[in-house]
Amino acid sequence: MRIKVLLGIGLLAGIVMAARLFNAQQFLEYLRASGPGGVILFIAVYAAATVCFVPGWILTLGAGVIYGVVKGSVVVSVSATAGATLAFITGRYFAREWVAKKIKTNATFKAIDEAVGREGWKIVGLTRLSPVFPFNLLNYAFGLTRVPLKDYFLASWIGMMPGTVMYVYAGSLIGDVAMIGKTERSRTPLEWALYGAGLLATIGVTLYVTRIAKKALSQKGTL
Repeated sequence: MRIKVLLGIGLLAGIVMAARLFNAQQFLEYLRASGPGGVILFIAVYAAATVCFVPGWILTLGAGVIYGVVKGSVVVSVSATAGATLAFITGRYFAREWVAKKIKTNATFKAIDEAVGREGWKIVGLTRLSPVFPFNLLNYAFGLTRVPLKDYFLASWIGMMPGTVMYVYAGSLIGDVAMIGKTERSRTPLEWALYGAGLLATIGVTLYVTRIAKKALSQKGTL
C-alpha cells in the first residue's frame, strides 16, 4: 500500500512538473535539428506527455511539419498508443484509487463503463474517434473497466489512426513549427473539415454509448 501511495504522489508531482516545464515548440525545433535519431526521443516524450496529461495535439501537428504525412503518422501512432497503454496500466495497477476518485461523479464515465461492460473493445475504439472525450483521463479510466489490455491496445491503436493521419496532414500543410498554436493564423479547409468530422463523431458516439449504457442499467433494474 505504501508503495502505491508513493507512486501516486510521484505521478502527481511528475504531472505538475511536466505541465510547467514542457515547451512543445522548443522541443519540436530541437527535433528538427537532431535528425533521424530524434524519432526515438519524440516517441518517448510523446508517450510521457500522454501519461502526464500534457496535451499532445501540438506534437501531432509538429510531426506533420517535421516528418511529413506518412512517417509522421507512423511516429505519432506509435507514440500515442504507447502513452495510452502506459496510462491504462498505471490506472489499473498503480493509481486505481486516485483514478476512481477522479471519475466517480462523472456521468459520462459511468455511461462508458456500463457500455464497455457490454461491448468491450468496440466502445474503446468508438471513443477514440471523438475529440470530445478527454483522451488523457480516459486512458486511466479504461484501466478501471473490464476491458482486457490486448483489446484496449488494439482498439485504441485502430481508433486513433484516422484522427492521427488527419492531424498530421494538417500539420504538414502548416509547414512551420512556429505557426503551430498561433491564434491569428487562418484555418485550413482540412482543419475545418476535421472540426466538422469530430462534431459528427462526437454526436454519434455519445448517442451510441448512452443507448448501450441505459440498456445495461435497465437490465440491472436501476432505471
